[in-house]
Amino acid sequence: MVKTRDTEEQAKARIEVRLDPDVKDLIQHAANLSGGTLTDFVVNSARAAAEEIVQNHQIIELSRRDAEILFEALMNPPEPNAALREASKRYEALVKAE
Repeated sequence: MVKTRDTEEQAKARIEVRLDPDVKDLIQHAANLSGGTLTDFVVNSARAAAEEIVQNHQIIELSRRDAEILFEALMNPPEPNAALREASKRYEALVKAE
């Protein structure tokens, strides 16, 4: 399928914002300094901020989940498996040999 301008425009979402003129001027100045368009600057800035917020949220969530898993393992440890029992026997033999 050949993309036409109409299908390309339909594939993009649109956001409209209302700004104080001084805020818009500041953003436009920053966009000019960065060498891009106002739209590019706003989209790139918003995307970077959104990615940072999502990443920070995921880190906090994973840390909380990991802490809960660790706490559960410490409070209710599983029974040792065969490999752990064997390792314990080897350790005891080494300690007694010294």
